[in-house]
Amino acid sequence: MEIVFKVILIIHIIAGSIGLLAGTINIIRPKGDKPHRLVGKYFFYGMIINAVAGFIMSFIHPNVFLLIIAVFSFYMTATGQRFLSLRRIDKGQEPKRLDWILTLLMILFAIGFILYGFYLLANDHYFGIVLLVFGAISLLMAKKDIAIYNGKIAFRNYWLLLHIQRMTGAYIAAFTAFLVVNNTYLPPIIAWLGPTLIFTPLIFYWSKTNAQKIVKR
Repeated sequence: MEIVFKVILIIHIIAGSIGLLAGTINIIRPKGDKPHRLVGKYFFYGMIINAVAGFIMSFIHPNVFLLIIAVFSFYMTATGQRFLSLRRIDKGQEPKRLDWILTLLMILFAIGFILYGFYLLANDHYFGIVLLVFGAISLLMAKKDIAIYNGKIAFRNYWLLLHIQRMTGAYIAAFTAFLVVNNTYLPPIIAWLGPTLIFTPLIFYWSKTNAQKIVKR
């Protein structure tokens, strides 16, 4: 089993490095052109493979840190890509069964994170705060997705906004994992939540500048 773990670890590191590098490139350069889409494919597959490998590793050697990052980054990456194919929900397009499965699984994991977070806080373990934050964010994402699946849409280009938000969120997860694993000087809580605090304003900025609000008559 140790050999299997080491092989998966190597895959996890390589895929994560590709995802982090590709994500950094797409964050700092112009959006929507051909290079962006090409680099985005490397980011997508790097993040998905990294997340699956991390998920498996978190059970071989029980690790809540790996589990949180794996689940969170997988959902963000998968739904961020899926919404590019769900551009016509406002015109009657139905989400696929895969979309519902992804969202319902995220809800289950989010509830688990929150319950375990409260348990840790009750036992004076600060890591419970991290679990509560990620659990709450995950529930809000799932709630938003279900509303969109049911046609409750406020922006004509909802699919683009969600793609931007989710892919940036997945990048935050990758950067958080990199920082936590390599952190030698920051307080752990800062390493865990710092990237979210730094990059979240970018999500709001890009969402605001790209939003095309539906005007109700």
